[in-house]
Amino acid sequence: MKSDQAGLYIHIPFCLSKCGYCSFYSIESLNLIPEYIVTLKKEIEYYRNVFSSFDTIYLGGGTPSLLSIGQLETIFKAINKSYNIDPHAEITMEVNPGDVSLEYFHALLLLGINRLNIGIQSFDDNILKFLGRRHNSEESISAINDSRKAGFDNIGIDLIYGIHGQNISLWKKTILQALSYAPEHISCYQLSLETGTPLYKKYALQNIKLPAEKEQLKFFHTTTDELEKAGYIHYEVSNFARQDKFKSRHNQKYWEHVPYLGLGPAAHSFLGNRRWWNTSAVKTYLKEIAQDKMPVENTETLSVEQLKLEALFLGLRTKAGIDLKRYKISYGVDLLVDKKTIIDALIKNKFVELKDGFLRPTRTGMAVADSLALI
Repeated sequence: MKSDQAGLYIHIPFCLSKCGYCSFYSIESLNLIPEYIVTLKKEIEYYRNVFSSFDTIYLGGGTPSLLSIGQLETIFKAINKSYNIDPHAEITMEVNPGDVSLEYFHALLLLGINRLNIGIQSFDDNILKFLGRRHNSEESISAINDSRKAGFDNIGIDLIYGIHGQNISLWKKTILQALSYAPEHISCYQLSLETGTPLYKKYALQNIKLPAEKEQLKFFHTTTDELEKAGYIHYEVSNFARQDKFKSRHNQKYWEHVPYLGLGPAAHSFLGNRRWWNTSAVKTYLKEIAQDKMPVENTETLSVEQLKLEALFLGLRTKAGIDLKRYKISYGVDLLVDKKTIIDALIKNKFVELKDGFLRPTRTGMAVADSLALI
């Protein structure tokens, strides 16, 4: 099965230091980057008979902004050699504020990167230090300003709330400062403690607690209040866009079961009803491709039941909701009949609404989206 207009994700698994909360795979060493680029080119070529065309490309990590412009150019040449890239493709790169400069941003734009995702997380230096970030607030501001000067007109920033030492007042101040730069996209994530991360251990050792449910809801509603008041569209639980055209086209592929190819260690791919993922170790990845083997750690074929449940879970995390007619065609289930009692209760309690043939979460519903999927 060959896919049209899929999304391409490339994982850059290198960091100078690990952030306290991060559970994404990366190593704190840069000496393998040159070998990694050569190996990645081989993996890019391998899938050219499976995927033909991409209209979104996303470079994530790790820390993609640790790569030189020459290394990024090598990657993009390999992509363009093996695939058709839509002339209007959304091409996103994650950048760390401490790594970039005006010259670097100019060069990224010339490479064809047209969307940035800047890992700000906070404008408060104490919070940044607590999270284990290696940049400071001054570098965050410089990164935003320099990206604008370079000519970027589609900038996203990431922020985190629910952190020890951060009250609602400080969080609101963070949001207002973010809004002062008018980014096209803002992602606001509630801090979660992944087992094994430095922050998980720190919270456990110091007996620090995450905010209670009532406080978490207050953070969530404050976020939505401020961003919607500023004209942003709350289109997914954690994501806000200034206009429809600034919604992350790449991330929407994940939420809508559109095919995507993931390259690099720990990257996931999806096509038809099959999902597969690479080994989570750079050295194993390098070794296997050197031996002309694909570094796929595992693969699964999803049943109709699994696809149906995923569509429900993902759909109820988005403002668009679930297209009931399309859902019935895809999975043979009329949700309004099959789940009538529980959907009626959710509507009555204002967690979801029925509108124009869609089952959509309300704002209250989005605040507890993971629970909604249990219907």
